[in-house]
Amino acid sequence: MNAKFVISYDGTKFQGSQTQPNGLSVEDALLKAFKQINIETKIVLSGRTDKDVHATGQVFNCIIPSFWFDLKKLKKVLNHQLPSSISIKSIHQISEEFHSRFHAKKRVYRYLVTTKKPTVFSADYISYHKNIDEEKIKEAIKLFEGLHDFEYFHKKGSDKDNTVREVFSTKFYKYKDIYVFNFCANSYLRSQIRLMVGILLKISDGKLTLEDLKKQLKKEQHKFKTPASPYGLYLAKVYY
Repeated sequence: MNAKFVISYDGTKFQGSQTQPNGLSVEDALLKAFKQINIETKIVLSGRTDKDVHATGQVFNCIIPSFWFDLKKLKKVLNHQLPSSISIKSIHQISEEFHSRFHAKKRVYRYLVTTKKPTVFSADYISYHKNIDEEKIKEAIKLFEGLHDFEYFHKKGSDKDNTVREVFSTKFYKYKDIYVFNFCANSYLRSQIRLMVGILLKISDGKLTLEDLKKQLKKEQHKFKTPASPYGLYLAKVYY
């Protein structure tokens, strides 16, 4: 039986989402929990998240034995086996052809920023920036919408030959004392969102301009190369 899982996790507790030789990834923890209830399977994640990047709506699918027809019970048992840093939110039976990565249509990420110095309890979950110019960011973030070659917005050395991605929508708003960057795209390159947020914060500070962003998007000039902190980044939702 092919099953679709929606999970959340604390990225600071893992070496990224994809399996690692040291066994310290989200995928490794999930496989260990499956093995503890005698399920040998292969996990297909909707996409990779780097070390320290969180998720509130990561998706994966895998084949589970048909005798686990009670998916509510399976969810309860697996959550008992998993560390507190991973939570299974839902499990649904899905068609045998379903592939969580290849069938994903849209992926939504959120990046959280505060101008209030985080406490030791919140520092791993929100990024700190001294000042925010809301109007500058609201204007600049819209430049990312549409089809672009994001070669200058991804980590060098990643295994992507095609660097063209489509950003369907962007939002920037304030919720209480938290500033939220929201990106919805077909997919993303490694560190793409952190580089986009990073250049937006530089524009907010007045250290870069809209013209600088336009030139980098057109690959005319590589003005900015430093990703924002991973701690404020969350994979929020995957659409199929």
